Amino acid sequence: MEKTMPDVNKIWENLTIADNFIFQKVMRKKRLCKRFIEKILHIKIRKIMFPETEKDIHIRRDSKSVRLDVYVEDDKGTLYDIEMQTTDYADPAELPKRTRYYQAMMDMDVLNKGEFYTKLRKTYIIFICTFDPFDRNLSQYTFHETCAEDATLEMGDETTKIFLNSKGRREGIDSDLAAFLDYIEGKAPKGNFTETIADAVEVAKENKEMKVEYMTYYMELRRSEERGMEKGMEKGMEKGMEKGRKEGRWTTLAELVREGVLTLKEAAKKAGMSEEHFRKLAAL
Repeated sequence: MEKTMPDVNKIWENLTIADNFIFQKVMRKKRLCKRFIEKILHIKIRKIMFPETEKDIHIRRDSKSVRLDVYVEDDKGTLYDIEMQTTDYADPAELPKRTRYYQAMMDMDVLNKGEFYTKLRKTYIIFICTFDPFDRNLSQYTFHETCAEDATLEMGDETTKIFLNSKGRREGIDSDLAAFLDYIEGKAPKGNFTETIADAVEVAKENKEMKVEYMTYYMELRRSEERGMEKGMEKGMEKGMEKGRKEGRWTTLAELVREGVLTLKEAAKKAGMSEEHFRKLAAL
């Protein structure tokens, strides 16, 4: 069932900071993006370069490319990748392995041929999750490379992966960061920092050009997904991989349901099964 324009209008009206499109637009404000990083890392940054939203990194034609939501560089050359993550994958290794790949791609993107490895930048990969990625009820998980025999010894590769969890308990984190995570959960913005973010969200949603951009992106995404599924099915049939085709299809459909692109009813219909069967199969 094709989404009508009024449906897309309603989706636009209900967008929040947890939506990638809105998050990227808000983080284009340098002062706000800088403060956000400072709140997470408890540091002071003199300035940041213009946030580069949706940076594409292609290393080889036959390798998997990545698209980074918000790519930032500070005055010391430190790189920050900030991602809004709303899909809770069934495989718990998905997000950790994704940060590993992002890290590798970022390193390869900045290191030129023949340069020493010491030229690699200090990097932070930050995932903002609307679910608990490690089921420990923490609002922030910070990972460094440390020695198994001596936890006080860090390897010194200057890489950090951080996962923020909007569902976790708020103890031990910055009060403004706690208010921001509450805001993601739908609570009213509290404090100057989160109120500023909320104002930026409203300004973005009142921008007619952004609205048109989003609608174009949304409708094209739907068409692209439909074309991709059709092409994938044809390829699967050509190879006689009927089982793999079906599993790949409902996995894609399940992700579209989690992203809010399709309703459960629509996804089940496209998968050729009942809503209840699809719900159980996709763990929705």
